This record gives sequence, structure tokens and C-alpha cells, in this order.
Amino acid sequence: MKLECYALIPEPPALVPARTTRKWMDETGDRFAYRCLPLNIANGYGWEILSPHGFSIRWNGGQNARDIQITALDGYPHLSHFVISHFNHGVVTFHTGYLFRTEPGWDLLASGPTNEPKDGIAPLTGVIETDWLPFPFTMNWRLTRPGEVRFEKGEPFCLITPLQRGVLEATEPEILDINEYPELVREYQAWNKSRTEFLEKLKTHDEETVKQAWQRFYFKGQAPGSDTRIPYHSSKMRLAVPVDKRQKKSAPRVQKPEGRGS
Repeated sequence: MKLECYALIPEPPALVPARTTRKWMDETGDRFAYRCLPLNIANGYGWEILSPHGFSIRWNGGQNARDIQITALDGYPHLSHFVISHFNHGVVTFHTGYLFRTEPGWDLLASGPTNEPKDGIAPLTGVIETDWLPFPFTMNWRLTRPGEVRFEKGEPFCLITPLQRGVLEATEPEILDINEYPELVREYQAWNKSRTEFLEKLKTHDEETVKQAWQRFYFKGQAPGSDTRIPYHSSKMRLAVPVDKRQKKSAPRVQKPEGRGS
């Protein structure tokens, strides 16, 4: 599938595969947070757009645009072309620098980087029908307390993830009694027994268990007591690096958007 990213300015913010690392995960004991594969996968679930400049945001808690002051840390004089308060009410708007186009039936989920809470400000998530939209969307964050917040140069301010439209509406959740499915009960009980015994051995400092440190069933895509691995199991995100196909000498100079975006 193609994701077309039309640059609206000669030097748009960098677009890169999302990082799988997080500072807070690095700081956990023995980096144990990385043993949680669902976290790792979610961290890298899309492409990040990086801030081209470092800047600070000061907010006095008021609900008007004048209550927010945005200042470039490097003295860049045109920061308002990139980040500004359009909506008031503590909302800060980022221009991505791109018009995105997905294949028919595919949307883009725009959010902040996953599993990376930021003090004082929170990303607002949107779903955009980018298979037909002829204008760009913006990324918005909302300040959560008065004071100062900083974005460093190269820090991600937006994560984009393609979503197939209509799949959620076609999904029908069903609540079932697990006891009516004996095979699934056996698999669940095998996992529960293995997990309970492992944790008990950790408490008693069993040498082999301590050496093992953690169970790897999910990481391997393998159920307890089974030698078979799930062939479609994913243990690492491998996203394509965007390819710049523009002719540098004739890069289009599109006027910066004046509207409020979406």
C-alpha cells in the first residue's frame, strides 16, 4: 500500500518510522519494560513527524489565544508558520507540512507518540479521511496546566497510522462463556498454571527461574506447553523509511495554510 506525503513547503518536518524506545522504559530496572511486547509494538505503530525547531509554550490558564506564548528556543523568526494557538482554550496547533493521501477506503489516525506521556500537555487524537481530502490536517495538543512546556528540536509531535475505514463498524463483539470451549479452557489453564508456578519460584529465589527472569511465551508467539509458533506473530515493527521523490531544484513553494485546519 502507498502512503503519499505531498510536501507543502520546501523543507517540511522530518517524517520517520516511529521509535520503539522510550526514556521512561530505558530507566526501568534492567529495562524490564521492554519485555512487554505489546508496548514495543505500539511504540512503533506508525510514522512520526518531528519538530523542526525547539520551542517553549507558556500558558497562564486563560481561554484566549493571547494567554498562550510560544517562543522559539533557537530564535527562529517564523515559528508561527509551524505552531500556533488557533482554537484558544489551551489548544496548540501544529502544521505537519504535508498533504497526505491514502489509498481508497483508508484513513489516517493522527495522535501523539504512544506510551510517552508529556507533563503539562496532551495530544488530541483525530481520524481523517485522507483518501479524498484535498487539504492538510493539523495536529493539536491541549495544555493541561498553567506554566511552561517545551518541545525539543527533533521531538515527535504527531504519529500517523493508516486505518481501514469500516472495519470497526463491521466488528460485532460477542461475550461468551469460556467453559463452553474446552480447548481454550485447557490452553488458558496451562498458561495460568505456568505463570503461577513461575511467580512462586521467583519469590523463593529459585536459581533457574531467577536466571530466566521472565517468561517469553508471547514474545515467541508460542502458547505454554506447545512447541508450535504462530507463523504470523509479529515481534518487531519494520516500517519503510519515506523516500523523497521530489526534484530538489523545483520543489513547490505552497503558501502556508491560513485556515484553522481540522
